[in-house]
Amino acid sequence: MTFCIAAGLFLQVAVQTGTHILFGILGGILFEKAGNTNLGTEGMMLMGASIGYFTGITTGNPTAAVIAAGLAGAAGAFIYAFITVTLRGNQVVTGLVLTTFGTGISSYLGKTLTATPLPQAVTQPFTHCAVPLLSKIPVLGPMLFDQSPYIYFSVLLAVLLFCYYRFTRLGLNVRAIGENPAAADASGINVSLYKYVHVLGGGFVCGLGGAYLSLVFVPRWQENITAGAGWISVALVIFCTWNPLKAILAAWAFGALKGLMFKCQNLSIGAHTIALPPQLLDMIPYLATIIVLVVMGLRFKKENQGPAALGKSYFREER
Repeated sequence: MTFCIAAGLFLQVAVQTGTHILFGILGGILFEKAGNTNLGTEGMMLMGASIGYFTGITTGNPTAAVIAAGLAGAAGAFIYAFITVTLRGNQVVTGLVLTTFGTGISSYLGKTLTATPLPQAVTQPFTHCAVPLLSKIPVLGPMLFDQSPYIYFSVLLAVLLFCYYRFTRLGLNVRAIGENPAAADASGINVSLYKYVHVLGGGFVCGLGGAYLSLVFVPRWQENITAGAGWISVALVIFCTWNPLKAILAAWAFGALKGLMFKCQNLSIGAHTIALPPQLLDMIPYLATIIVLVVMGLRFKKENQGPAALGKSYFREER
């Protein structure tokens, strides 16, 4: 019974630790399904985290804080979309610049946010909300049914995106654009409009991921609060093969690996206790991500490959 409680608590923390990664992956999927390489996730998450925190402090309204965070990410995505879709700029370089831009904004705002705590009116709605009966299920109950409403929303968003791409006409159009924008254009699909909508939507979702860190998970302001989570999200988009449902498992698995950092700092072997450096343990999730990507690169099936037109700017007059 004690083991079940401990396992349930560990998995509960793993979900909490991986939720911002889930938002980053979903934002990346929205970008890349439409054919746009997304390297600006880190910047958009930082923009969402800082603007969301700032709005929470100034308004005391949790809804306004979350919406402002999403809009901040969307604003960064709009800059990216204008350069890459309208001006047909290099997507990789633009994404890197967006990350630098978002980091600068969060650092600038962070100077005024560090010493200011969030009001309870903002943090209270994001506290744990246990589902009656279901939260009492051993192991899985705390993991799935005793979480913040923000986490429930992240899972719901992943399911909705899966259904959108798999079962709707609009989702099929987006997939067509990602595979062959010229053919999609010839069939009457407005390629630029779809790209703009999905890039902005991806930025909004990335902003929500940043807001989760600053409003729910921490909740206080820290310099570089994402700690590279945006880059991990970019890699895990490939790991989950652009599938929103697989994104849930990928994000939670990363969260579980991060949780090992706290569980394995002191290993007891017989009568001896070995203290492992926290820096070494903190490296494990990132090392595991690299290994998984290498293995997938060696055994990548055709049906799991990314959109064929990913990273390629489309100009209608060239078709």
